[in-house]
Amino acid sequence: MGSAGMVAAEFASTLGVRVACAERDRIGGDCLWTGCVPSKALLASAKAAHTLRDAGTYGLTAAEPEVDTARVWGRIHAIQDEIARTDDNADRFRALGVDVLPGDARLTSPTTVRVGEQEHTTRFVLVATGSRPALPPIDGLAAAAPLTSERIFALARAPRSIVMIGAGPVSIELAQGLRRLGAEVTVLQRGSRVLAREEPVLAERLLARLRAEGVEVVTDVQADRVSVGTGGCPKTVHAGERSWCAEEIFVGAGRTPTVAGLGLDEVGVQLGEQGVVVDGALRSSVRSVFAAGDVTGGARFTHAAGYEAARAVRNMFLPGSSRGPYLVPWCTFTDPELAHAGLTESAARAQHGDRAVRVWRHDLAHSDRARTDSASDGELRVVTAKGRIVGAHVLAPNAGELIGELALAIDRRLRLADLATVVHVYPTIALAIQQLASEAAYERARRLRWLVRSSA
Repeated sequence: MGSAGMVAAEFASTLGVRVACAERDRIGGDCLWTGCVPSKALLASAKAAHTLRDAGTYGLTAAEPEVDTARVWGRIHAIQDEIARTDDNADRFRALGVDVLPGDARLTSPTTVRVGEQEHTTRFVLVATGSRPALPPIDGLAAAAPLTSERIFALARAPRSIVMIGAGPVSIELAQGLRRLGAEVTVLQRGSRVLAREEPVLAERLLARLRAEGVEVVTDVQADRVSVGTGGCPKTVHAGERSWCAEEIFVGAGRTPTVAGLGLDEVGVQLGEQGVVVDGALRSSVRSVFAAGDVTGGARFTHAAGYEAARAVRNMFLPGSSRGPYLVPWCTFTDPELAHAGLTESAARAQHGDRAVRVWRHDLAHSDRARTDSASDGELRVVTAKGRIVGAHVLAPNAGELIGELALAIDRRLRLADLATVVHVYPTIALAIQQLASEAAYERARRLRWLVRSSA
C-alpha cells in the first residue's frame, strides 16, 4: 500500500470492484516514510535557515540561525504521522470497502494469494511492492552500516558530516538540505556529471549553486573501499590514494525492485533485472498478474506509480486497453528546482536529426518576478523538433509547478508558438513560458510581413 497500491485500491473501489490490499509494513510506502514527504519537509526547514543567512539579499539584516536538527527531524516525523493519521490511513480505505490485510503476501497460484496463514482467491493481482536502495559492491561498505533513504529519516537528528556516494536526485537534494542545516557534505560521483539524465547546462548551473553554498562535489571518482574507525575517523570512503572522512556515509546509487519472496517466478511471472516484465498494458507474462510502480523498473516516481496503478486497474476491468506510451515529467527539488519533461537536446538530435531540432532559451535574468525575488539564477529551455515541442527543462523556483503546462504541450504535440496564445499572469516565473513562446510567434510573424496591408 504505497503510492501505486493506494491509488489502485481507491480507483478499483469506485468501480464497484471488491478489493483487498496486503501490506507487511506501514501504509504509505516509500513516499511517506522514506522519500518525498520527509525529504521535502527537510528541504523546507533548510530553505528557511538559508533565507535567514541570506537576508541581506532582501535588504534585511542577515542572521545565523540556531539549527537544532533534532527539532527538524521531529518536525519531519510529525508531518509523516499527520499524513498517516489522515490520508494514508487503513480506516479510510476500509470506509471505501477495501479489505486491508496486514502481513506478508505470496502468490501460490496465478489467482491465489496467501497473506499470513490465509489464502485469498482473486480474479486479478496487482504487484506494487516498489523498490529499495541498492548498495554498490564497494569493499567494507555494508559493514559500515551506511545510511540510505530508508534509514536517514529514522535518525533522531542529522549527521554533522556526511559523504554521499552517488550524485542522483536523492543525493543532490539531501546534500543541499543538509549543508544548509550546518552539516559538512561531500558528494562523490563515479561519472563526470551530476544528475546525468538532466540537460547538462542546467545541471552544471545547479552544481555551481551547490558548490557556492559549500557542498563539496567530486566527480570522476571511483570509491573502492570503506573503513570504520581509521585514524580516528568514524567512517572513511577511499578511492585509490584519496579518502574522505565523515560521521556517516549515505548511499544514493540506484535502487533494486522488491520481488523476493513474492512467489512470482513460481507461478510463471517473468522477471528481469529491473523487476517484473510487463507489456504496454502493465500485464505480466501471467494473464491475471499486473504490476505498477517501481517494481517494473520504469520511471521511479510517486506520480508515475499512481498513474500506472490507475492504468493497470483500467486495463483489468474496463473496455478497451490503455497501452500507448505516456510522458512522465519529474523534478529535482533543490533550490532552485530543476524540472524535466520529454527529451533533452542531445536525445532530440539523436532521434530527429540535427536539422530538425531547435533549442529555445529564456534566462531568468530577464524575468521581472525572478528579479523581485532575487532568484534570477535560472533558465527555461524548450526543445522543438520540426516545430513541435519535444522537451522542456526548467531551472527556477517552483519549477515543478511550471513543468505541467510544458508536459501537456509535449503530450498534445503543440508548437511552441501555440503557448503564446495562453495569457499568463504577470508577474510570475511562469510568464517566461509565454515570453519564450512569443519569440516563436514573432519569428513566424516576421515571415508574414508581406501580408500586412499598407495604409492608403
